[in-house]
Amino acid sequence: MTSSSEGDGVAPDAERDASSPSDAERAPPPAAAAAPARPRSTPAAAPEGPDELSARAEPAESVPDPERLRARFGRPFEAGDVIFREGEPGTEAYLLEEGRIRLIKKVRGAERSLMVLKPGDLFGESALLGGAARSSTAIALSRGVALALDQGTLQNLVERNPAVALRIIKQLVGRLRDAEDQIEIMMLNDTQSKVVNALLKLAQQSRAASGASSNGASFAISPMELSTRVGLDVDTVKRAVQQLREGQYLRVADERLEIPDIEALRRLFGLLGVKDEIRGEQ
Repeated sequence: MTSSSEGDGVAPDAERDASSPSDAERAPPPAAAAAPARPRSTPAAAPEGPDELSARAEPAESVPDPERLRARFGRPFEAGDVIFREGEPGTEAYLLEEGRIRLIKKVRGAERSLMVLKPGDLFGESALLGGAARSSTAIALSRGVALALDQGTLQNLVERNPAVALRIIKQLVGRLRDAEDQIEIMMLNDTQSKVVNALLKLAQQSRAASGASSNGASFAISPMELSTRVGLDVDTVKRAVQQLREGQYLRVADERLEIPDIEALRRLFGLLGVKDEIRGEQ
């Protein structure tokens, strides 16, 4: 019979073995049962600076920098400088940034003004058709700067900047409208009718641009600009304008004309037309 002390008692080595893990427990788990390794963390990317952001931006969303364009394509000129001459081969169009340019054309040996350009106007664009000669002469009326753009540069600028493309399209449409107006004016025989017709069209354009609902209009135009629209010399235009002032059809302040009553001027144009018809019948 075993004593209680012998049955209950545990040897020191056995007690130590029981409390410590076995060799199987200490062994690492099989590869198949191993937990998937956690991916090594990577440092967060540094925020992109302005240069990186601009480089990633789509070209169509970028806006051309005026100073950058001027530094690269700007052509300064002084009053009296000839930008190009009629008949010369042309490879560049010009976008007027500052100053004023006058376009003239020889007709039967006499020089006729086509138009006076202001900042924002595109001219010489026919040269971009390839192999085209200049159809007019461009002379500077004041000091200024124009951007000289060859065909590839202008095409790239238009493709990358929809706002620039829209601006050019609107300008060309306006140029076509002005050409049609000039044709209509040239078909009139009476000098006063030519001037009144041109003023009526300018007044209508001014009202449409400003959204005015009144019967009057005010716009800036010089005697030279008006003379180019009607195909008359400056002195003749000045006399016609003075007659309209005396009849209180318009007022003049510097180079700005104010037409207080467009309907009254339109009635005058109708009367001038009747007068011209009567002359033709005699």
